[in-house]
Amino acid sequence: MTNELTDNLFSLIKSLSPSEKRQFTLYVGRIGVNSDSKFLNLFKVMSRQKKYDEEYILKNTAISKQQLSNIKAHLYKQLLISLKLNPVHQSVPINIREQMDFAYILYRKGLYKQSLKILEKVKATALHYEEKVLAYDILEWEKIIESQYITRSTHNRAETLVQETKDLTELNLISGKLSNLSLQLYNIFLKMGHARTQEESDTIRDYFKQNLPEFDIAKLGFREKLWLYKAHLWYSFISQNFISCYRYSSKWIDLFKEYPHLISVHPVSYLKGNHYLLESLFYLNHTALFEKTLKHLEETLKDPKIPDDDNIGTLSFLYVYSNKLNLRFMKGDFDNGDTLVEKIEKKIKKYGSRIDGHHIMIFYYKIASLYFGNGNYTKCIDFLKRIIDNKSLEVREDLMCFSRILNLVAHYEAGKDYHLESLVKSTYKFLIKMNDMHKVQKEMIRFLRNLPEVSPLYIKDEFRKLHSTLKVYEDHPYERRAFLYLDILSWLESRIEDRPVAEIIAEKVKLVSR
Repeated sequence: MTNELTDNLFSLIKSLSPSEKRQFTLYVGRIGVNSDSKFLNLFKVMSRQKKYDEEYILKNTAISKQQLSNIKAHLYKQLLISLKLNPVHQSVPINIREQMDFAYILYRKGLYKQSLKILEKVKATALHYEEKVLAYDILEWEKIIESQYITRSTHNRAETLVQETKDLTELNLISGKLSNLSLQLYNIFLKMGHARTQEESDTIRDYFKQNLPEFDIAKLGFREKLWLYKAHLWYSFISQNFISCYRYSSKWIDLFKEYPHLISVHPVSYLKGNHYLLESLFYLNHTALFEKTLKHLEETLKDPKIPDDDNIGTLSFLYVYSNKLNLRFMKGDFDNGDTLVEKIEKKIKKYGSRIDGHHIMIFYYKIASLYFGNGNYTKCIDFLKRIIDNKSLEVREDLMCFSRILNLVAHYEAGKDYHLESLVKSTYKFLIKMNDMHKVQKEMIRFLRNLPEVSPLYIKDEFRKLHSTLKVYEDHPYERRAFLYLDILSWLESRIEDRPVAEIIAEKVKLVSR
């Protein structure tokens, strides 16, 4: 057995809850396996291990080295079967597939009418829950039975099946094109972030228009509209059209209000929609509505419609705590962040194997920004170092670029001037290599490079000059992206006025909310 499958088996066993382990033991008993079964003993030994140890397994079981590979494969399969039978893991798609299996068994036994009866019933269920790919498979089975045997099930049965197939084929084709477009746009956003130039914006716009399929919105169902709104949302994020982000994330949530029975079937999409609504409000700086929406998200997670499983637990952590940090930035509330950071680090440790590295790096950047706002530059630098030193991960380009810029400012604020010159040079080289040198970044690099030479008597004049220069770019369609990652203007104002940056931001929040 490959190391990959060994790791998969071990991580699966470690993910089991106590009730799932009891369920597996009961399942093994039902299939008539005695307590000395080799795969059961392997399960017991691996359950006790904190780290996979093959030598320990061979010493404490009757399994030979030659047998181990096959027994591990068998154990992995039996664990999956046991989990499938567990009521906690039952779902609409699983139940539909189970009914399809029953229909197939009846078909193989020559009980065609019974098979068709099950297929007709489960097809209605599939369509009700927008499982149109499964509904299409069911139709194909119905056509096979009808074409091979004279069932005389209903009048005009062939015409009905043909028309249903045509309708589903069209919707599945549209859904496939929309899901492809959405996934590609999401991939582009992960790699480069927001559009940096008019040329990039035009390229994304052309790509979006060329790949958006033609459709009649009145004919689209839940699934097709969901992919449509996702595609528009990612296009809007890349284009920095945050009003459009708010519009389509709202449409996303409204879709679930129109189809409330699908919340329990697609809880991940429902939670993601709420998260992106919060992201939109964050970029639009609507603090009051953001806070209200975040509270609603936390209450939603307690709803019985939302499954209580590892996947939802991971996503809940990502969405709730990421937005808790965002709310602090919006309010200028940087004090007493250690408790929140400790919770986040504990949860990263707990869910780390289920979270992609990109999201963890975003957490680190936000934590670094929190400490920067609080004036704890040493901790700010520590968390930025985790991003900058990460060589094994292809972090989003703009996140890496602004991590280095913030790192420069934090070193200056921490009084580590002796590092500044080398950091400026390395950051400049990095930005050139990444092709991400914009006017805001150039001005910041120039300012920080010359700062050690400026007399303390004239330092505020230099801060004022930089503030005047950067203020021009605050509403620039492409330069403003710098201010999404780092509130440089508030930092400069705090230096000019000799006040904490948190105080400056809090005042701006009050002005906006009036």
